[in-house]
Amino acid sequence: MELRHATNPDQIPGMDTAELRSRYLVPGLFVAGTVQAVYTHEDRVVLAGITPTTDPISMPTYPEIRSEYFFEHREAGIVNVGAAGKVVVDGTEYALSTGACLYIGRGAQDVTFAGAGAGEGESEARFYLFSAPAHTSYPTVLTEPGGGNVRELGEQATSNRRTLNQYIHSSGVRSCQVVMGVTTLHEGSMWNTMPAHTHDRRTECYLYFDLPDDARVLHILGKPSETRHLVVASEEAIISPSWSVHSGVGTAAYSFVWAMAGENQSFDDMDTFPVAEMR
Repeated sequence: MELRHATNPDQIPGMDTAELRSRYLVPGLFVAGTVQAVYTHEDRVVLAGITPTTDPISMPTYPEIRSEYFFEHREAGIVNVGAAGKVVVDGTEYALSTGACLYIGRGAQDVTFAGAGAGEGESEARFYLFSAPAHTSYPTVLTEPGGGNVRELGEQATSNRRTLNQYIHSSGVRSCQVVMGVTTLHEGSMWNTMPAHTHDRRTECYLYFDLPDDARVLHILGKPSETRHLVVASEEAIISPSWSVHSGVGTAAYSFVWAMAGENQSFDDMDTFPVAEMR
């Protein structure tokens, strides 16, 4: 598990591209046959990519979280961004098609990940996990793609027409503090979350996916008066501290998993900044 410490906005002006990427970009999450995990002190979030091959993979625990098993005092939302797969939670099997979301509550002990045909050849399932500390246990729930609260946002005229699917939230799948969903841009749209915003009470992480190999997203971060950008490839994640704006524009349409943890679960608790006032 990689460990990353929290940062503050006063550090941004002095960071070069390499340091910005080392602090906020999470590449290489999906490595065949492994669990790749990053622990950030921003709201003590864990990001992980689980990529089973011919054999199932069990979710390990780590010395950094001081637990006998990973979910001892944590919860997680999981989205399958690859081919069909399955997750087994304490003996109960959940089949995840591409784009499906599984919430796992605090207390789950034996969690394994596999391709839909585990043992019959290479799997192309890729599970993205976002985890936060939990002080209450909620049931494990599977939501199929399109089965959440669907919101149509943006306009084609402003190149940000997008479909937002809320999976884990206060009026949907219950959790202690994780909020999670998937947004898909319509063909011809490139911008997400514009005007950009912060929510000073929550950390948010993005996983960009379904982006062509030769395309990239320019992800905007930092204080609105002192922005920077990162060039992001498909299946790379961004850690966005509570003080940072988070928006992006792609060279092609794409999808992204957004997930938050922190003070509250109010999706609309945000402070927006008109683009004309950003620097």
